[in-house]
Amino acid sequence: QVHLVESGGGLVQAGGSLKLSCAASGFVSGINVMGWYRQAPGKERDLVALIMPGGSTNYADSVKGRFTISRDNAKNTVSLQMNSLKPEDTAVYVCYLKKHWSSTEYWGQGTQVTVSS
Repeated sequence: QVHLVESGGGLVQAGGSLKLSCAASGFVSGINVMGWYRQAPGKERDLVALIMPGGSTNYADSVKGRFTISRDNAKNTVSLQMNSLKPEDTAVYVCYLKKHWSSTEYWGQGTQVTVSS
């Protein structure tokens, strides 16, 4: 019922920047949590950042000060600006959405981010 499509992944040198975007469509509630997770080969899928309906944010310690999550409620989009990228940031980045009054979680297909050293 909710479809998430990511874009913006690619290959970047260490220290560079990249911006990911996620567009939500379908039965999207304006009252929802959106965010980004990432999964590197052989590792668990970990939280990167969340943004609440009111705009408050939550970041993994490893990305604080480097990544910025934002949302446009009118457009049902969420973005992740990634600066000062490190090789350790290399992963598949996946968009996430959860409606406030539902236990159902929605996931995008993922977009690859590769940071070379």
